[in-house]
Amino acid sequence: MSRFAEVIVLALDAHEVMEPLTRDDETRTWRGRFVRVESQWGGSFGAGWAVEFERMRSRTGLLRHLESLDWPRPESVQVLIHDQDDDCFGLWMIHDGRLVEVALPRTERFHEPAPRDDEFPPDPGYLLRTDQGRPLPEQTPGELRDPRPAW
Repeated sequence: MSRFAEVIVLALDAHEVMEPLTRDDETRTWRGRFVRVESQWGGSFGAGWAVEFERMRSRTGLLRHLESLDWPRPESVQVLIHDQDDDCFGLWMIHDGRLVEVALPRTERFHEPAPRDDEFPPDPGYLLRTDQGRPLPEQTPGELRDPRPAW
């Protein structure tokens, strides 16, 4: 299923950790490769890497892979994700060894009901701004959401 998404990883002192993710690797559950995002001032504040995904299946397992890496400064890792239906980037950070979404003010993630079977990839839902003066969709109850990780 086509559904574009952009992912940006920001992390301090992570060049060595991220270098293998700048190459294709068929053994990973997710497909793609990150490109380095350079600062106009060189290495002044850390480093960033970005990747784009065209399909939902090609990104499955990305967050689990990222949280499994041996980050030199895990407290600095920030993962920004913008799915094509999101109003803004969402933020994930490492807490207790797991990448978890950090709630942003004036946003809410809405979820569709789970698909009938595993034929369809897991859906991350969509992040909407709640301060735009427009009606928001009805939230799907937790027990009706897909429990599989979308990322």
